[in-house]
Amino acid sequence: MRKRINKLLAVLLTGAMAMSMGACGNGGASTDNTQKKGSDDQVTIKITWWGGDARHEATQKVLDLYTESHPNVKFEAIPAGWDGYFEKLSTQAASGSMPDIVQMDYLYISTYAKNNSLADLSEYVDSGVIDTSTIDKNIMKTGDSNGKTVGIPLSTTALAVTYNPTVIEQAGAEVPSDDWTWDDYITLNEKVAKSTGKPSALAATAGIFGDVNIFNYWVRSQGESLFNEDGTALGYDDDKITSDFFDMWKKMADDNVAPDADEQTQIASLGKEGLPIVTDEAATDIEWNAFPTTVSSANPNLKLAVMPNAKDSGLWLKPGMFFSVSETSKVKEECAKFINWFVNSNEANEILLGERGTPVSSDVRDNLIERDKLSEQQKEAFEYTDKVSAVVGETPAADPSGIAEVNEAFASAGNSVLYGQLTSKEAAKQFREKANAILERNNAQ
Repeated sequence: MRKRINKLLAVLLTGAMAMSMGACGNGGASTDNTQKKGSDDQVTIKITWWGGDARHEATQKVLDLYTESHPNVKFEAIPAGWDGYFEKLSTQAASGSMPDIVQMDYLYISTYAKNNSLADLSEYVDSGVIDTSTIDKNIMKTGDSNGKTVGIPLSTTALAVTYNPTVIEQAGAEVPSDDWTWDDYITLNEKVAKSTGKPSALAATAGIFGDVNIFNYWVRSQGESLFNEDGTALGYDDDKITSDFFDMWKKMADDNVAPDADEQTQIASLGKEGLPIVTDEAATDIEWNAFPTTVSSANPNLKLAVMPNAKDSGLWLKPGMFFSVSETSKVKEECAKFINWFVNSNEANEILLGERGTPVSSDVRDNLIERDKLSEQQKEAFEYTDKVSAVVGETPAADPSGIAEVNEAFASAGNSVLYGQLTSKEAAKQFREKANAILERNNAQ
């Protein structure tokens, strides 16, 4: 999962955009990129994204390929890791200096849209500059906010359990089945932890309380929604849902089956390719289904299993990420043309090979399969998407404004249980009170 961003994101000033628009071209990252009518006029597009080395390398190759066929377009690439990405972006948004194209996450797109940091791309979609005809309509809608198209989805993804068959076999345990339960999940990791002497049940780099995605799955599996329809409060009333989640992970941490809070801090410093599941020290890791592909250069043997209790419709197809264009960009049309090519070009996607998740374009997916361009990990990620499509529920709306603070409140409550500072019931009550106050403050009309 992911590192929480600080409160800068939540408190972006709605007036910042007006201030930045008034700045005449001296400070903004995009203000010197004046777009002209002539096809031969030089354009520089500043573009930023988060990811690991594999993503950085593949994306740079794609940028270079685009420049080869569009010699008037050059890129200023600003690759980054996840940690600190949104802290920096929120500062740039407040000062009007965001790059032209920004890789945007579903957790935060509504916050940036609400603060008028993202351009409305509807005109480019409507005119066909950005062709969305091969993108699932439900996925495409996830980039909408208040009637505007503020993000073009690049991929689809779903939560999955990545497992290490080598570690499981060495422990004498059985690999997961498609119909396994949380009890089965715990039993598997107990066997491996007993064999290795190390925590086995991981939850990505940021840990089980790194954000609310895995908890969202837990809530949905019980027929509830994490947030209410207008995003002004939590969407479920029973705090036992939360306390049961805290209790499960507290017991696993106490039994050395999952990392405790201090161990998780150490794991977080390792990065994805250094996670114990990748280095053959743990059995499972709850992540998005592109994870085995992302770390395949470090370990090509990882496999995917559906989430425990997946039959209960807790899963959803999530836009892996978006490309958005900053409202302050002076080259919006050139950005739109590039995003269209990035999403729909077979050439580009034969380089990217689903590194950001299963491509949103059905034509691109078909081409990659037909041309046998996929590794075993990539094929499995594509197949996983098809498999869970039969059991997924409706894709929820983008997380409401204030999600960064909600994530912080969730982490604080969950870690207080791990440290023994609060009971699970006390922590669940604390989370509800803090989350509802945050959501009301950020989303009430």
